[in-house]
Amino acid sequence: MKIVWTKKARERFGEILEYIELKFGSTARRSFITKTKAFTRLLYEFPEIGTLEIPEKKIRGFQITKQTRVFYRLKNDQIILLTFFDSRQDPQKKPQ
Repeated sequence: MKIVWTKKARERFGEILEYIELKFGSTARRSFITKTKAFTRLLYEFPEIGTLEIPEKKIRGFQITKQTRVFYRLKNDQIILLTFFDSRQDPQKKPQ
């Protein structure tokens, strides 16, 4: 399977990296990048590792850090990363 990042996922990842660096520094930023890479390797091996969050849309979620959750979907031979969700945001903004 191939892992594909949507434009929204890339944008949200960048926003979260900026926030982490601003609030916690470059070491925390690098740590988040490392955790995200580890997650994508795990996801590649076990595509259904995340919990089914929105069954009717087949959207799965996985907690990368205490504050950050990634949402993705399996489609054909692709794993599509939809977005990253920072739990410090309004929970109502969670993907629908």
